[in-house]
Amino acid sequence: MSELQRTPLRDFHAAHGGRLVDFAGWEMPVQYRSILEEHRAVRRAAGLFDVSHMGEVDVRGPEAGKFLQHLVTNDVTKLFPGRVLYSPMCYENGGVVDDLLVYKRGPDDYFLCINAGNIAKDLAWLHTRARGFAVTVTDRSADYALLAVQGPQAATIVQSLTGAKLGLVKYYHFAEGTVAGVQCLISRTGYTGEDGFELYHAPGDAVALAEALLAAGTPQGLELVGLGSRDSLRLEAGYPLYGHELSADISPLTAGLGWTVKLDKPDGFVGAEALRAEQAAGGARRVVFFNTGDRRIVRADTPVLGRSGATVGRVLSGTLSPMLNEAIGSALVPASAVADPLAVEIRGEKINLSLVKPPFVALKK
Repeated sequence: MSELQRTPLRDFHAAHGGRLVDFAGWEMPVQYRSILEEHRAVRRAAGLFDVSHMGEVDVRGPEAGKFLQHLVTNDVTKLFPGRVLYSPMCYENGGVVDDLLVYKRGPDDYFLCINAGNIAKDLAWLHTRARGFAVTVTDRSADYALLAVQGPQAATIVQSLTGAKLGLVKYYHFAEGTVAGVQCLISRTGYTGEDGFELYHAPGDAVALAEALLAAGTPQGLELVGLGSRDSLRLEAGYPLYGHELSADISPLTAGLGWTVKLDKPDGFVGAEALRAEQAAGGARRVVFFNTGDRRIVRADTPVLGRSGATVGRVLSGTLSPMLNEAIGSALVPASAVADPLAVEIRGEKINLSLVKPPFVALKK
């Protein structure tokens, strides 16, 4: 068994009572006190996350924009310096390589944030697809630590530690500045559905920045938050997780992310032909979100039953919503079954699924 990778904050987590687990080959905190309490803290005040396991990539050169426009499904030409774009990146067959963030720093200078479990695969794909473009692709993952502050009090907390005017940084925009004396790329993005910031910075500054944020935020109700509540928060918001609602087998259209797929891009993009065919055919499958009115969690890969009681699909993600106090989740089902009664079976008991358009809770962002 290979040794787990560690972020610069591994000992910080242990010192603060974090329960460390293996996550995509990284030793990460799943929780500190309670997943439910940490989740509620983010919804009501703020949470501090270590997401330094995420990957970072520089894409630079005179054809950097052209390359990315060819690579991802969303429209990179809409970017300008200081703007961030969310987009899937697809295989030729329309399946998803990864979903990522694209930052534009300058005309020939872009920065990508990619999922931790996909770093090696994504880099191989990026290098392969870059052939023929005047562009350089550089793995910068080891050069960055990443902290996220999320929740209604996030802006107040971060603003107390920086001279940057955060009120001018709109959602899905970023700025450069110092936070608690640490040079950061300050990104108004996140994965919880709440307002907040992601702070990219040098690994050697991670502990000092985390301690400063914790000290400034504790009086505002900020709590340290692990991966457990990160997952329940994103599911409550209706955000996809790669390997669950998006995968090599689940296209952005199937996942309900049609707003990120710009089939009218003049020069197309990788996977456009397959996605255009899927759209024209109406899509055979669909990712749906559900609640149950029951507290029993519906686990991933649980069979979804149709009107006749036969299996028609499978659960992709499932958790207990700490805000609703009931089970919520997502499932992959035939498009033809969406209008039918759907159910799952838990310990021999049939539980009906009520389809919901996320988010499951009102968000303050």
